[in-house]
Amino acid sequence: MNQIRTAEYVSAGHPDKICDQISDGILDAYLAKDPDSRVAVESMGGHGHIYITGEVTSKGKVEIENLVQKIYSAIGYTDYPVIHVNIAHQSQDIAMGVDTGGAGDQGIMIGYACDENEAMIPQELYLARKLIRELPADFGPDAKSQVTLNESGEIDTVVISAQHAPGAEFAPLKKLAETLHPKHIYINPTGEFVQGGFAADTGLTGRKLAVDNYGPQIPIGGGCYSGKDATKVDRSAAYMARRVAVDYLHKLHCHEVLVKLAYSIGVARPVMAIAIIDAQKEINLLETREYDLTPQGIIRFLDLKRPIYLETARNGHFGNGFAWDSIQE
Repeated sequence: MNQIRTAEYVSAGHPDKICDQISDGILDAYLAKDPDSRVAVESMGGHGHIYITGEVTSKGKVEIENLVQKIYSAIGYTDYPVIHVNIAHQSQDIAMGVDTGGAGDQGIMIGYACDENEAMIPQELYLARKLIRELPADFGPDAKSQVTLNESGEIDTVVISAQHAPGAEFAPLKKLAETLHPKHIYINPTGEFVQGGFAADTGLTGRKLAVDNYGPQIPIGGGCYSGKDATKVDRSAAYMARRVAVDYLHKLHCHEVLVKLAYSIGVARPVMAIAIIDAQKEINLLETREYDLTPQGIIRFLDLKRPIYLETARNGHFGNGFAWDSIQE
């Protein structure tokens, strides 16, 4: 890509990411008790309150309030928000289509893989995520990073904003940014970042779509991933699209692969399934039939009924060694 590119990444303590982890933690808890659980849970938090709503159909029982507080505390926060829970059963209209193996919703899902790094994600996103993962431990849980590459792929600008104690020195953050050798560095540009998390801002499940996908240069298709079980193709088909992209990247020894899958609610087979190789060659996956792209086929192939999702919300959905990041044997 010979263009200026920028991507951001956020820490586990960012308000939106807190909500993603709560939603996926609830999903994991239900799957641990009943692998066939149907879960679609949204979370919102801010200023002393956390709100949980959505739909759950499961044989398992989960103490949601206790679980939410446990997840919140594990992120690094020491307060005790008031937790509000309003959960209903899955709509029977949706269940009719899903029970027969159809997709839980319509939508277009995107998968992508490139050869810019070992995670097979765009380099600007890879570097922004690397900065967050390497933040000094004495800074607070709420943080953001941003990396800009110039047309030649060189690192032009690095931005790091990290929550800190009053009077803390920013030198460790500057030293971290300097490891990338950028031309420009901005550290906590407002001057201080003492108040973070829900004390400073509200958060909402699914609001960091570009962070959860492949950064702003790659199209985003369906809705968010967190809080949804694998019958929702927003999640399962996006993971499968990534797996197809990874397979083709290695099989064809190309530079990048973009996969697009589209579904109709209640229908098992996708209405569109294509892989675009190096922005030039297009492969119709419905004709090649290399993969079972039905929701149930995807769930079996990637083993998606397990409680594995909190980790995706915490550390990223792609490039972390999940089944959808692996090469087909």
